[in-house]
Amino acid sequence: MSSFTLQELCTQVDLPIRTVRYYVQIGLLDRPEGETRAARYGDAHLSQLASIKKWSASGLSLDRIRELLAQQTAPEQPLRGPQPGSVLVKTHMHIATGLELVIDPSSAALSPDELRQLSLGIAELHARITQRKA
Repeated sequence: MSSFTLQELCTQVDLPIRTVRYYVQIGLLDRPEGETRAARYGDAHLSQLASIKKWSASGLSLDRIRELLAQQTAPEQPLRGPQPGSVLVKTHMHIATGLELVIDPSSAALSPDELRQLSLGIAELHARITQRKA
């Protein structure tokens, strides 16, 4: 198991110290072992911050990120579908005429760059398939 100072952890995940301290303060990130300058962070903190950073970049709120982190640490539970009255925001990507990719960003947990790569890959695959027909 790795052990990091706050500075080392922030360097690993490319986040400001102030941001990491804020995440600990609001309970989004687990508290470190020890206090003040002697505080040590481990692999679990690194993993949490990587997830937080990825989901934050994809536009998820801190409350939603908190839910996703809780699901990661909770025992295996079947995924719940949307509850009555839930508001779902989905991304629709036009691939070709009559072909659209619908993505639920909160469930897909893909960064905007990963979403672009996915849609470009699907568009390229569609072009190859339709060229074979011609």
